[in-house]
Amino acid sequence: MSVEQKDTYFVAVKVFLEKDGKLLILRDKFGDWDLPGGRIRKDEFTVSLDEVIKRKMLEELGDEIQYEIGEAKVFMRHQRVEQVPGLPTVRIFALGYAGVLKSGIIHLSDLHIEMLWVSIDTFDPAKYFEGGWLTGVEEYLKVRRNR
Repeated sequence: MSVEQKDTYFVAVKVFLEKDGKLLILRDKFGDWDLPGGRIRKDEFTVSLDEVIKRKMLEELGDEIQYEIGEAKVFMRHQRVEQVPGLPTVRIFALGYAGVLKSGIIHLSDLHIEMLWVSIDTFDPAKYFEGGWLTGVEEYLKVRRNR
């Protein structure tokens, strides 16, 4: 395989955070729906994924929550146009981890403008998500609903 045939991906961690039969979804400041988590930074190459998740949860949901993270349940590939002028379309490979909110109050960062707790049993992700995020949320819900 030649170098030209290979692609470059960002790597991200996402958390399917649950509480009382509901899943947390977030709307970012660009109007897109998302899950808590995000891309691994350049300086985190040797950092454990648990530590990356901890950083992202702190940044996006604040320091007043207690949660447990389980195993990676879903693997997602998503393509998006960067919201910064001049940056290209990027591809993201994300590991989607199961999580449970144990206690505390969520404080959204400036990156997010809204949060919703949606029922795992009845939520229709196609009304909120698109692309690889939609595929990943659908896959996660299928696994959860078939327990």
